[in-house]
Amino acid sequence: MGDPRISAIGKGLRRRGRLMKEAVSPPRRTLDAVPSPRPVTERYVAPRAPRLVESPVFVLSSVRSGSTLLRVVLNSHSRIRAPHEMHLRTVHVNLTRGFTPDAMKALELDRSELEHLLWDRVLDLELSRSGKDVIVDKTPPNTLIWPRLQRCWPSARYILLLRHPGAVIASLTDRRKDPDHEAILAEVTQYAEKLEEARRNLDVHVVTYEELTADPEKATRGICGYLGVPWESAMLDYGRKDHGTFRPQLGDWSSTIKSGRIQPARRAEEGAELPPRLAELAQAWGYS
Repeated sequence: MGDPRISAIGKGLRRRGRLMKEAVSPPRRTLDAVPSPRPVTERYVAPRAPRLVESPVFVLSSVRSGSTLLRVVLNSHSRIRAPHEMHLRTVHVNLTRGFTPDAMKALELDRSELEHLLWDRVLDLELSRSGKDVIVDKTPPNTLIWPRLQRCWPSARYILLLRHPGAVIASLTDRRKDPDHEAILAEVTQYAEKLEEARRNLDVHVVTYEELTADPEKATRGICGYLGVPWESAMLDYGRKDHGTFRPQLGDWSSTIKSGRIQPARRAEEGAELPPRLAELAQAWGYS
């Protein structure tokens, strides 16, 4: 029979060794402060928070419709800031832990409203840096999410920039290497449908690319009246102003826009047929 004192010492050493091991590498366990994800039983919709910019301006247009030209013309006004395409719709907020939605709900926020606050802050920052008081975002894909823009900014204003669908198709075909004609037609139709939705459901100021290039003074006077700012002749000489770098993903970067001069619009090809739906929309927009 062993010495009980030695046995007690051995137990003490083993216990001490176990405690030291746990101190260095503690066992994994579920902590009350980090609850496991719970099934979502309801989707909380946060109320609209106050905005820093209550009435931003959005140019709704298809791609290849002259939105960069309109941007630099507007940006040449002393009170209007129209930066490059901002792509706000691609700026997202991620709630990365299971308890984060509950924390935000306690603040009367959800993911969409957090994104709206971030978008609003970006606009406010850009406006503050410019020293102007009207901001315009002319990102064409905004057209595809106009209902969300309306939700985010109920007092937003909209300039609907239209161009003959046939001319848009021709411009996209010329711009792209090895163009996929079916894909181009689908893209132009998608934009056209959303533009028509916006035209019917929003209080918009409509201007066509053809009007903007043929009679820029008349077109810009109409836009200034809609925005509540006086017309300025400097808008017609945008090449004298700094509008940032023209490069892909931020707008048009062609030699035409870099020329600094408003040039005649390329018209739709004579005799070119449109699919029935695009022809119907073109007629609704005043194109023969």
